Parts: sequence; structure tokens; C-alpha cells
Amino acid sequence: MQTTKKYTTWESLPDTLTAQHIAEFLGISRRRVYELFQRQVEHGGIPHFSIGTSKRVEKSDFKKWIVRLKEKSEVNQ
Repeated sequence: MQTTKKYTTWESLPDTLTAQHIAEFLGISRRRVYELFQRQVEHGGIPHFSIGTSKRVEKSDFKKWIVRLKEKSEVNQ
């Protein structure tokens, strides 16, 4: 049985995201998301905050992060 992604549009994402939300939205593994949490934002890392040991990302910060990556990609082409 094939499962479909629950989070496929901006509107489907909650205001505060988990690594699972981001992984489903981007089509990457949760492990990769956690690797991106480890990077500094200036070096392509996802901006986040911690609640205990859990990592969370504001939807607006995630959207800005994607825009920055796209702009950086366009400059390097």
C-alpha cells in the first residue's frame, strides 16, 4: 500500500514545523533535515529553535530559507 505525502503545499503546513513536516514537504529524509539543523544558517542550515530536545521551525522562517537557497542558486548559475 502506497502512502501519499500529507504536506505538499504551503497551506497544508502547520505554523510550527517538525523535521517530519519538512522532510515530507521537501521529499528528503528526516535524517537529512537534522543534518541541515546542524549547519549554521549562513552555510545553508535551516533556522530552528529547540523545545527540550525537539527542534521546531517557524513556517515563515522555512519559507525565507527556501527563498534564500533559490536566490543563491540563481546567482551561482
